[in-house]
Formats: sequence, C-alpha cells, structure tokens
Amino acid sequence: MKNKILIVDDEKNIRLTLKKALSNAGYEVETAVNGEDGLSKLKEEEIPVVLLDMKMPGMDGIQFLKEVKNEGIKTKIILITGYGSVETAVETLKLGAVDYLRKPFKPEEIIGIVEDVFERYEVENSEKEVESFEEYIMLAKNAINKRDFSKAKEMLQQATSLNSEKPEPFNLLGIIYEMQHKQGEAMKMYRAALALNPGYKPANENIERAGESMGAVDLDELNLGDDEEEQ
Repeated sequence: MKNKILIVDDEKNIRLTLKKALSNAGYEVETAVNGEDGLSKLKEEEIPVVLLDMKMPGMDGIQFLKEVKNEGIKTKIILITGYGSVETAVETLKLGAVDYLRKPFKPEEIIGIVEDVFERYEVENSEKEVESFEEYIMLAKNAINKRDFSKAKEMLQQATSLNSEKPEPFNLLGIIYEMQHKQGEAMKMYRAALALNPGYKPANENIERAGESMGAVDLDELNLGDDEEEQ
C-alpha cells in the first residue's frame, strides 16, 4: 500500500467516491464523518495527507485547519470545495492547505492531485539533491504554502535556470507578488507566463481574476497550476 490518506467529509457519497478511487490507486484510506472525528483520528496517528470538505456542520474546513495548526499536526491538507473557486484562498494558504479539489470531480482528478501532494511531501523530506525542474517547482509550491517567499523565489530561479521556456515559475512568482500585495509585479509575471505559453490555463485564470480585482488585496482564487491543462 502507498501512504495513508484521511477523508473528512459529512457526505457519505463523497466519502465513498473518494475512498474507492484512492483505494483502487493503491492508497490506504481512512474516513471521518465530520471535523471533530477527523481531528481525533489525526491526534491518534500520523496521516500524511487529508482530503477535507470546506463546508460541514459543526467544525467546518477553516476551523479544522486552525485546530490542526494549533495542535502542531504535520499533515498535508487538500480542501474539497463545492464552489467554482476557492473564496478563502489566502486564509487557507496561511493555515496550511496545500491544494483544493472542486466538486464535481473525476477519479483521475482526485488521484492526480493526491499524487502531486505526495510527490511534494517526498521531495521536501528527501535528503537527495534536487536535480529536476519539476522538483524545484514542487519545493517552490511548498514554500509558498508556508509563506516562505524567499525560499520559493530561490527555487523558482533554479527551475528557470534549468528550463527558461516553461510558464510555471512565472505564474508562481505572480502568486507570490499578489500575496505580498504587489499587484503590478504580479500582473507582469502572469503576462510573462502567457508570453511563453498563451494557452497556459493557471496564468490565464490568475491574470483574469487579478485584473478584475483592480488592485484589491483580498484574493478570491489562486491557481498554483496543480490541476493545470496546457493547451
């Protein structure tokens, strides 16, 4: 079996769908019917990845994230949201969420996001020397989630030195600048990503949202490119 995953969702059908898809992919899966149940399980044993529903009765996703952070529990949390965008992106990033999964979703989307998060976890905790473009991008995403922007920029610089034709580093730099309230710099980076690949979906989504926000600090959606579709 691969690493263990905890699914925290009050909807039985969602729990069953996620468990079936991830079990078939070789993961060991635990489930919890609400936030309180999920938090109790995390206190009992170390579980590397959690799939967490944003909207639940009682303890919702945001409160769950706060409790996990307060308890010092080391786990990677992927939010499940029924909305078309992550409306609380900045807050969830501050609290430690590493990605999100939109409803409705397909089994391959679930597996793809989980695999990406586990790869980031393995790269982050590996003692081997980082060598590939993809590994530098993963480390940059980890650093962004932790708000360690200095390290993230360093990783993105390394990634660009390996491949200067990829849009991913510029899109991530745009996100960093947005989180630092530097809207003008962010727009430049998103445009740079699109200059390299006009069909790069994450940068297209980010520049459209950033343009509509008219310089506002509060972000409605950040696309790190984890579920990207290059055209």
